[in-house]
Amino acid sequence: MNVVAILQARMGSSRLPGKVLMDLAGEPMLGRCMRRLRDAQRLSTIWVATSVNPRDQAIARLCEARGWHCFRGSENDVLDRYYQTACQAKADVVVRTTSDCPLIDPGLVDRVIQEFLDRQPGVDYASNTHLQRTFPRGLDTEVFRIDTLERAWREDQNPASREHVTPYIYRNPQLFRVHGVANDVDFSDMRWTVDTPEDLAFVRRVFGHFGNDQFSWQDALKVLQKCPEWLSINRNVQQKAI
Repeated sequence: MNVVAILQARMGSSRLPGKVLMDLAGEPMLGRCMRRLRDAQRLSTIWVATSVNPRDQAIARLCEARGWHCFRGSENDVLDRYYQTACQAKADVVVRTTSDCPLIDPGLVDRVIQEFLDRQPGVDYASNTHLQRTFPRGLDTEVFRIDTLERAWREDQNPASREHVTPYIYRNPQLFRVHGVANDVDFSDMRWTVDTPEDLAFVRRVFGHFGNDQFSWQDALKVLQKCPEWLSINRNVQQKAI
C-alpha cells in the first residue's frame, strides 16, 4: 500500500509572506517539516504540492536541489492540487500535512495513519483535528483513501472549501465515515502553527532549545510546562476561520 504524505506549501501568506522558506534554526521551515515527516514509519513517500504561481518557483527550486518530489498545480483550488499530486504519486492513501506546521510529530502521524488503516474499510477519513481537537494546533494530520479524495474532487463545488481540501469530507457525515484521533488530555489551547511573526518567534524558541529535529511533541510539551511564559509569545494570535 502506497501511503503518501502531501505537504502543501506556497509563498503567498497574507500575514507572513514567504514563511515556508524562512529560517528556522538554520533550515527553511519547509525543510524542518520534511525532516520530521521522514521519521514517520508508516509513510511510503512525501510529496510537496505547490502552485504554478511564479513566486512559488523558489519552493520548486528548493525541492529540486534537495531531491524532493514536487508537484505544481492550482494556487487556489488546493483540492485539485492535492488530487493531481496524489495521482502523480500513485497514492493509495493520502496523508495531508501543511508546511506551516514545523513541529509536526512523526509518531503522531504514524498513530493517525495506523488508526485509519486498522479501521478499513469502515472509515473514509481520520484526523486528529476532527471530530474534536485535543492536540496543539500545528500537529494536524489528516488521512484518507484516494477514492475519498477523488469523490471530494468530483463533487465539491464550493471554491472556499476546495481551498482547504477536506471540509467537504468531514462536513458531510452522511457521505463519509469519519474517525477522530484524540489525546487523553486536551491541549488544544496551545498554538504551534506558524501564520504570524509571533508564531515564528515561538517555534524558533522551541527549536532553539532542542537544536535538532529529534524531539517529540511530548518533549516539547514538557519544556513548555517548565517554561510556560513561552506560550505568551503568540497567545493572542487569532486563528483564521475556514
